[in-house]
Amino acid sequence: MTKTVKDYIRTIVDFPHEGILFRDVTTLFADPRGFRMAIDQLLTPYTGLRIDRVAGLEARGFILGGAVAHQLSTGFVPIRKKGKLPGAVISQAYQLEYGEAVVEVHDDALQPGEKVLLVDDLLATGGTAEAGIRLIEALGAEVIGCAFVVDLPELGGRKKLEAMGMEVHALCAFEGL
Repeated sequence: MTKTVKDYIRTIVDFPHEGILFRDVTTLFADPRGFRMAIDQLLTPYTGLRIDRVAGLEARGFILGGAVAHQLSTGFVPIRKKGKLPGAVISQAYQLEYGEAVVEVHDDALQPGEKVLLVDDLLATGGTAEAGIRLIEALGAEVIGCAFVVDLPELGGRKKLEAMGMEVHALCAFEGL
């Protein structure tokens, strides 16, 4: 039987707290075939499109986004948690389950008109991805797609991003939280 990307992802029960089913992609990253499959499948919908940069959301989006950028022979832009980037940055706040967080990007990371593919491991509520999109657009660049390994449809992130006019690509979905 041929394995799918989903087969490489383990579920850890009650992490980070009781009632949560954590979808752990580190097992996917650790397997050379699984990791290659994921990168290839993340790229597939964008074959032939102009992509000037790949932006990855901290932290697992760096692993995936770096590999995708390498395959595309383009640059990589990290979107990091507040206070992690040196130099001049722009910031975007977003809502968490309990409270607020902030992500940042260098103010010169993207140029107006550049086409950007946003990459992360998991799409849940869509808050982090939305903040990343707002940062990319604030620099005058255009998000041509949002690619994720895992979608958690019950949490509504895909609907949020699609309501913003974004094209969303996910390799697999898991039901439940």
